[in-house]
Amino acid sequence: MNAHIAGVSGNGVAPPPDVIQVSGIVKQFPGVKSLDDVSFGVRGGEIHALVGENGAGKSTLMKVLAGAYLPDEGALCFDGQPVAWKSPADAKAHGVHIIYQELVLFPQSSVAQNIFAGIEPRTRLGTIDHRAMNERAATLLHELGVQLDPRERVGALSVASQQMVEIAKAMASEIRVLILDEPTAVIAGKEVQLLFERLRVLRARGVAIIYISHRLDEIFELCDRVTVMKDGRKIGTQAVSETTRAELVRMMVGREMKDIYPPKPTLAPGGTVLMNVEGLQVGNRVVDASLAVRAGEIVGLAGMVGSGRTELASGLFGALPARGTVEVRGARHTRMTPATAIRLGLGFVTEDRKSEGLLMYLNVAQNVTATTLRRVSRFGLLRAKEERTAGADAIREYGIAGARPAGSVATLSGGNQQKVLISRWVRVCTSVLILDEPTRGVDIGAKAEIYRLMRELTHRGLGILMISSELQEVIGMSDRVLVMREGRIAGELSGQQMTEHDIMALATGGAQLAQTGGADAYAH
Repeated sequence: MNAHIAGVSGNGVAPPPDVIQVSGIVKQFPGVKSLDDVSFGVRGGEIHALVGENGAGKSTLMKVLAGAYLPDEGALCFDGQPVAWKSPADAKAHGVHIIYQELVLFPQSSVAQNIFAGIEPRTRLGTIDHRAMNERAATLLHELGVQLDPRERVGALSVASQQMVEIAKAMASEIRVLILDEPTAVIAGKEVQLLFERLRVLRARGVAIIYISHRLDEIFELCDRVTVMKDGRKIGTQAVSETTRAELVRMMVGREMKDIYPPKPTLAPGGTVLMNVEGLQVGNRVVDASLAVRAGEIVGLAGMVGSGRTELASGLFGALPARGTVEVRGARHTRMTPATAIRLGLGFVTEDRKSEGLLMYLNVAQNVTATTLRRVSRFGLLRAKEERTAGADAIREYGIAGARPAGSVATLSGGNQQKVLISRWVRVCTSVLILDEPTRGVDIGAKAEIYRLMRELTHRGLGILMISSELQEVIGMSDRVLVMREGRIAGELSGQQMTEHDIMALATGGAQLAQTGGADAYAH
C-alpha cells in the first residue's frame, strides 16, 4: 500500500517544499537490509510523525538524515540541493539536530555549559565568557518558556527539564530540522504537555520536526503528517487529519486494531478471590483503598498521573510502607514486605524496567532467574547449566526474539525486555501479577504479544492487576476497571460502562459511581 500524499493541500495551496529529503535510500548491515528504497521528506513548519514497529528502520533513517550513517544507495537533499553529510557535525552545521531517547548531556556540568558545549562564547583573551554564556542560555530557556537557572547542575534536573536543555542546545546554533526519538518515553502528564507546547512554538518558527513515537494518541494530538515504516520500507505517508488509529495500526502490523487485543473470557460471578485488599493507606498518596482480584481476570487500574496508582501497587507488594489489610489466598497480612509478597505468590513488574526491573549488566538467563536463585543453586553455589536452561526455556515459552541465555539483556528491544521481566516474575507468581505500565515504550506488535501472554497467564488461573495510562489498553484488556482519583478509588466500571468517557469522568471528578471496594463489589 502506498498512501503518499503529494500535490496541493486541501485549501488549494501548494505545500511548502521539503527542508530535508531522501530518495531511494538503501542501508545494509551484515545480514540485514535496514532500509530498502526509502523516500521521505519533511517540510518547514510541520511536525512529521514517524511510526512503525521496532526494527522497521526508523532509527536507521534518522541517523542517515543526521549524518551518523552514510547510505549505500540513494540521494539526500537539503533545501533542494544534493548533499552528502560527512559526519553528524556536518549535518548539525546545516541545522539538523537529533535528540535521542537516551539524552546526551554532561550531568556534572551546568545547564549553560551543556547548551554551549563546543561553541562557548569567548572573551578577548580567548577564555570562556561565563557571564555571556549564562545570559545567552537564560535567553534561550526563556524563549522555550522554561524556568531554569543556567548555573544549575544538569544532573540535578528532572528528565523533562533535561529534555528542554537538549532542545535549547539545538537552538544555540541554527536549527532547521529537529529529530526527536521517543521523547515522552520517560515523562508524563504536565511534562508531556510542556514539551508539546515548545514543539508547537518551534513549528511556528518554521522548524521541520520529525517525531518518532509508539504512542498513537500523541500523533493525533501533535502531528501534521505521519509516515509509516515496516521491515525497512516506507508503507505510506498521510495527513494525520485524514487517517485513523485503526488505519495506522493496520499499516504498521498488517492487521486490524480489533485483532490486537485477545478475546475476553466470560467470567462467572463468585470466582475465587486471590487477593482482597481493605483500607490500604500508603503515606499521603493512597487513602483507604479496597479492591479484589479474582482468578482468571485482569483488573485495570486507571487514573490521572499522580492519582496514586503506582503507590498503590508498591504498597500492595511491600515496596512502600503501607497500612491496611492485604489478604492473599486467605492469608491476611497487615504489614507487607517484598519477601512476604513473593512468598504469598505475588509478582510485580515495575513501571521503569531499566532502573527498577532489569539487571542491565547481567545476561538474559541471569535476569530470568533473579527471583529464583535457589532453584539454580546447590549448596549456595549457582549452577550455570541450570541457569542457562531456565533462560532458554523462558526465551522459547515467551517468544523473546533475538535473545540468547548468555546474551545481554541491554541489547533487546523494549518489548522483549518486558517479556524477560514477565518470565522472571511468573516463576514465583502463583496468585496475582501486578503490571505497572506493561507496554510503555514498546511497539504495537510487541504490545499484541504481551497482551496475548497476559491472557495466557489468566487462563492458567492467575489474576492480573494492570496499571495503564493508555485508555484504549485499559478498555481492551480489562475485565473490570478501578479508577483512582486523588489517592482514592473513585469507582469501578465493567461491561458497557468501560468507555473512555466514563473512565475520564471518574478520574477527573465528573461522576460518582457507588460500586467501589473489595470482593463484595464484584457483582457482574
